[in-house]
Amino acid sequence: MVEVFTTNIPNKHQADEIISVLENKFLGLKISFDKERTIINYPCDHSILRVEGNTVLAETFTKEVNTLGFECEILEDRLCRKQTVI
Repeated sequence: MVEVFTTNIPNKHQADEIISVLENKFLGLKISFDKERTIINYPCDHSILRVEGNTVLAETFTKEVNTLGFECEILEDRLCRKQTVI
C-alpha cells in the first residue's frame, strides 16, 4: 500500500529529520520526501511525503507529523474530466 501526503515541511534538512523520527515510530514503512519548490502558501505550494508499507494508518501518520509541528494531509485521488467544447 502507498499513501501520499501533502505537507508544509520547508526543506530537505527538516524532512530528513522528520523521516528519521517517523521511520523509528512506524517500523517497516518506507518514507520518502519530494521537495519541488519553496513553501509560500501551503497547501498550494507544498512538499510531498510518500509512505509505503503493508499497512499505512493515514490518520495516525498525519497526527504524528502534526505533533512534530507541521501540517500534513492525505493527498486525495482526483479524476480530471475533460470538458467538451460545443
